[in-house]
Amino acid sequence: MDEKSPSAYWRKNLRLLVTLLVIWFLVSYGAGILFVDFLDQFRLGGFPLGFWFAQQGSIYTFIVLIFVYVWRMNRLDRQFDVHEE
Repeated sequence: MDEKSPSAYWRKNLRLLVTLLVIWFLVSYGAGILFVDFLDQFRLGGFPLGFWFAQQGSIYTFIVLIFVYVWRMNRLDRQFDVHEE
């Protein structure tokens, strides 16, 4: 299969998207809900870590993931020669 084909581009795009969404899910749902009791034994800024992830951590993670997505998509666009001039 041709490495520059549109289906290869979209396959890599979707793989990146799913990976980032899984990371966001694990941080927001996992750390904020499922593992909150374990994480609450640690403190960050005077607050239990599980509470911090539920209130702030998932938002910060989402913002970081946006920048990672932009950086990786720009690299992917250049790789498949579909980038904007």
